[in-house]
Amino acid sequence: MSPGARLRGLLGDGQVVLPGVFNAITALQAQACGHTALYLSGAGVTNALTGFPDIALLTLTEMAQQARYICRAVPETPVIADADTGYGEVLNVARTVEEFEHAGLAGLHLEDQVAPKRCGHLDGKSLIEPEAMAAKIRAAQKARHDPDFFLIARTDARGVTGLADAIARAKRYVDSGADAIFPEGLESREEFEVFAAALPNTHLLANMTEFGKTPYLSAAEFDALGYKLVIFPMTAFRAILFTARDVYTMLHETGTQQGLLEHMQTRSELYELIGYENYSEFDRGISHPLSPRRAGEF
Repeated sequence: MSPGARLRGLLGDGQVVLPGVFNAITALQAQACGHTALYLSGAGVTNALTGFPDIALLTLTEMAQQARYICRAVPETPVIADADTGYGEVLNVARTVEEFEHAGLAGLHLEDQVAPKRCGHLDGKSLIEPEAMAAKIRAAQKARHDPDFFLIARTDARGVTGLADAIARAKRYVDSGADAIFPEGLESREEFEVFAAALPNTHLLANMTEFGKTPYLSAAEFDALGYKLVIFPMTAFRAILFTARDVYTMLHETGTQQGLLEHMQTRSELYELIGYENYSEFDRGISHPLSPRRAGEF
């Protein structure tokens, strides 16, 4: 079963909650905690890999390489990825789909911002024309080899031209072949409800990010509103950095990590997470296939 087919199977069983990951080790940890699908955050990869802001400075090949590492680490867990604006126009979008699909992803989302894009919860965004976005979606649909590869269209129109335009654009994107719609930056429970009512029988994705324009709603609350995909793109990333700041501060001030030991994953826990012993067993089996013979044995 392809990654896209696995994701569609999960959706057939109910809501899918996708925590944000940004490298292979966070993907392994999320999977170990019971998550059955993951979201590869463009902001997370950009910030972690380059230290740049999320303004389309990360390249297609850099993002695709991170996707390959992650999909190799969690091959049975479907991952969808942020593809920003498709890294260009129609031909670039087609290549993006091919690269992401070959990396092992289950799907991606494209957004209708003008490049260079901005974070969806910041002001000052600009939109491309709806037909230009529709063309990108048609290109993505034509470029995919697996018909189950999941194409999500994100619209940032709510914060630029209003909710009505976001709904109109979303309908056009569905007609152009999008498998799901991601309305970014909705500002109330009522807006999520109105948006869902306008697009019945459509897979909808909700972005439950922190410190943005969207109120804090639980996955269950989104489910009741009709949102069967919910991402938490930067939750773990922000918590990791918060903890890292405390660690570096303590090391700078005290010169010892002893006060932090009870807050750390142990060496054995890390080795279990990454399957260290499996590699050791493989090495022993190849390098030393036979145990030493005892005296008198043939």
